Amino acid sequence: MYTVKDMPQQISKEMAAKLATCETATIGHFLHDVFVDREIRAVLPSKRIAGTAVTLRLAGPDSALLHYAVSIARPGDILIIDRAGDDKHACWGGVVTHAAKKAGVLAAVIDGPATDFEEIRAQDMPMWCRGPAPITTKLLGLGGGMNIPVSVGGQSVEPGDAVLCDESGVIVLKPHQVDAVAERALGMQQREIGLLEKIHAGEKLADLSGARKMVEDNLAPV
Repeated sequence: MYTVKDMPQQISKEMAAKLATCETATIGHFLHDVFVDREIRAVLPSKRIAGTAVTLRLAGPDSALLHYAVSIARPGDILIIDRAGDDKHACWGGVVTHAAKKAGVLAAVIDGPATDFEEIRAQDMPMWCRGPAPITTKLLGLGGGMNIPVSVGGQSVEPGDAVLCDESGVIVLKPHQVDAVAERALGMQQREIGLLEKIHAGEKLADLSGARKMVEDNLAPV
């Protein structure tokens, strides 16, 4: 049986654009529990994408629901795919890449492998997954769920969540969290520009950060 629920409300274009100016590693300075397992990595490391989670849970070797999903997905969606523990079968390949790209899907995050990386790169399809695999899923009709709560890389994801992906990883936020998180991250990124200017002018990082005093005030007796 397949469970298919209504498509979630998308985050606004303005919210997605603001979130996409943030680096996941900057957010990692002040949040620790919104991150997908770091082993789910970017196939196109130069990409930073923010959009709306459309969730899927695929049953083992069956990818029928993924074919269905890319056929109803909207521009601005990010497909978040729970593989239900299957790390053997690549559910995503060249044909799905073309279909998703045509639909305007922004990216996919898969808790499992994918295949046809050369075609993914050629189509400029942002993809985060657990690496390549040659064995693919089939159309088997085994069931699954769409737009239901899922677990991807140890992170709970609900349809309609805001997702940010870049070369350092993937984070999942509730839409109401985005503005505050983005404002804090952007402030930190702006301050980092000033810090780098001082370092290039000859100042020492340990003095600027306070690390020198922290260390020297706590030196063990010789």
